[in-house]
Amino acid sequence: MVGKPWGGGDRAGFEEFAHARGRHLFRTALLLCGDWHLAEDLTQTTLAKLFAAWSRVQRADHPDAYARTVLVRTYLSHHRLRRTSEQPAPGGLPEEIALDGDPALRVTLLAALGELTPRDRAVLVLRYWEDRSVEETAAELRTSSGVVRSQSLRALGRLRKVLGPQADLLLS
Repeated sequence: MVGKPWGGGDRAGFEEFAHARGRHLFRTALLLCGDWHLAEDLTQTTLAKLFAAWSRVQRADHPDAYARTVLVRTYLSHHRLRRTSEQPAPGGLPEEIALDGDPALRVTLLAALGELTPRDRAVLVLRYWEDRSVEETAAELRTSSGVVRSQSLRALGRLRKVLGPQADLLLS
């Protein structure tokens, strides 16, 4: 389609999209799962799914939103299908340095997010970290706006409980 930066119907158009949006997809995956290697796998799986449906993706009004939706659904599906006792080692930090804010607070928040259920984590990441509207979050999670609102409130309450006294400092 005219006007889209990656409108080519061929492999080059997909490669341009993957190069432009791959880091952002990875960052979202890392926030969702909290595991660097799983985030890489989720990003790769998402890109593979996008490549397989590239003709449909490039015709979408918002290919970025389409890709993010695929990523979130891949994450939720992975968690449902891979119930296991295997957990990442405590203290696993992203290899990238955070340039803004206090790194210790960021690590604390990421650790607290890791203690939430995958669904709660997905709602909080989409709503507050990715700054998506209630409606966008509901569409990506295939649920209603009311469910997103109530789940956001409950998840924030759980996050505050996990954070304890640091909650006000981190969530303000």
